[in-house]
Amino acid sequence: MAAPHSSSFLTISILLFVIFLSYSSVNALPGGITEIKDVKTNKEVQDLGKFSVDEYNLKFKKGEEGSLTFQEVVKGQKQVVAGMQYFLKVSAMENGTPKLFDAVVVVKAWETPADRLISFDPSSTEN
Repeated sequence: MAAPHSSSFLTISILLFVIFLSYSSVNALPGGITEIKDVKTNKEVQDLGKFSVDEYNLKFKKGEEGSLTFQEVVKGQKQVVAGMQYFLKVSAMENGTPKLFDAVVVVKAWETPADRLISFDPSSTEN
């Protein structure tokens, strides 16, 4: 009698393991950082890059000389948290000179406002 139960347990365990593997290969697991492959054509990512520049200007430049002009997001990663956290490499013009910035934006669709700029700093790397 013990054999049928252990066989069922093994079958269920294997099935759950296969489901886990297929889920993890398709979807981002909480905490895992994944590369955004279509950064330049991804409207949401480009909008978040523009949002980060606009927020930076609003909070720190307030119309001063040296305000940044958004160009494009050149690289990005995302991480599933309570919402989605984006790590973006943003190209922006400052006084006519192109510069790269590292921005972190958290999106929580259920909050108002949904987007929140966590950090925006000059990039220490080219890409």
